Amino acid sequence: MSRTVITFGTFDVFHVGHLRVIERAAALGDRLVVGVSADALNLRKKGREPVFSEAERLAIVGALRAVDEVFVEESLEQKRDYILQHAADVLVMGDDWAGKFDELEDICEVVYLSRTPAISTTALIEKISGAS
Repeated sequence: MSRTVITFGTFDVFHVGHLRVIERAAALGDRLVVGVSADALNLRKKGREPVFSEAERLAIVGALRAVDEVFVEESLEQKRDYILQHAADVLVMGDDWAGKFDELEDICEVVYLSRTPAISTTALIEKISGAS
C-alpha cells in the first residue's frame, strides 16, 4: 500500500535547508505533496511579501524530483482539509511547529523534522540586502 506524505512551507529564496526537508519528507512515503504558502498567507504569517511570487515558488518546488504534486496553501487553519483532500497518510512539519498539529493524529501520522542548522530564508535575505 502506498503512503502519501504532505508538507507545507513558503519555500522563498530556495536553499539547501528547503531541499533537505523536502527530501526527508519524501523518504517517509511513496508520494510527496507540497503545499506552498500563498503570497497573502505569507504576508499574514511573516509580515512581509515573499521575494519570489507564489507562481515562481510553485514552479521551483514542483520541479524537484522528490515532489509529486504542488498546490497553493491558502490558510494555516485548513491543514485538515488539505490532508483529507490529498489522502495523505503522513503530515511532515518543521520542529519549530512541534506539538501544534498533534490534533491531526486522528487522520494521519504527524512527524516534526529538525530544521537545517544555521540557515533560514530571513537570514539569507538580510545577508543579501546587507542588513544585520
